[in-house]
Amino acid sequence: ETNTLPFQPFENQEGDLLRVEKEQQVLQEQLREAEQKFQQLQSQRMEETGALEELLKKSLEETEVSQSELGWFHQDSETQVKKWQQEKKETREKLKALRSTVKKHTESNERWGQKPQKNTKNTDSNKSNKFANEKVKWEELIKKSQEESKAYVKRAVQAELSVLQTWKDSEVWRLNGTIGRAETNVRVLKALGSSAPAAPVLKSQIESWQTFISNVKKQLEKIEAEYEEKMELVRSGARIALTKVESVDIPCP
Repeated sequence: ETNTLPFQPFENQEGDLLRVEKEQQVLQEQLREAEQKFQQLQSQRMEETGALEELLKKSLEETEVSQSELGWFHQDSETQVKKWQQEKKETREKLKALRSTVKKHTESNERWGQKPQKNTKNTDSNKSNKFANEKVKWEELIKKSQEESKAYVKRAVQAELSVLQTWKDSEVWRLNGTIGRAETNVRVLKALGSSAPAAPVLKSQIESWQTFISNVKKQLEKIEAEYEEKMELVRSGARIALTKVESVDIPCP
């Protein structure tokens, strides 16, 4: 005969052991599938993280090269500005000396004209022609110097605008690089947080980086606006101190 009574204490009714064994097999199968899925997801995340880290490394290398190039251009621009400012100063001094000389000749001519006429008419005519020719000569020199002065001023303005634009581009490039690296960090943290058990901690870090990105963007807008204001003043002919716009160093999370 077959014993169909429950096997105490493991069974409360017939077939409990078989049912538990089948449930255990199903759970083991589900566990194997979960492990495989986790390994695939982890491998995918590692590949994505590696690609992002490689992108970040490449971005840092490009930043260093570009900053070096901007530094060289900045030095060259400053040298040109100093040269043009010196030329402008020398031209102004030359123009001042020419005006002084013309003034002296004019006064001398007037004094000569007021003296008693003791010489002959031919002598008077020769001297008058001589002074007239010299006056025309000096007026032409003054006109030429004024034109040169205007050209030097124009070149100096262009040089100042070039330096300000270089400083602006350098700072904008630096801040954009900072924003790009921060956004890369956010993407990496989000990728890790989708499968990591420490998701709340990563969420807090992501929020810190997002706040940092917002603050850097505000700083970028402020610097661009201040540089544009300086450049507009230079274009209008205003004399301003050629200095960099101060940038606040925002600490990274």
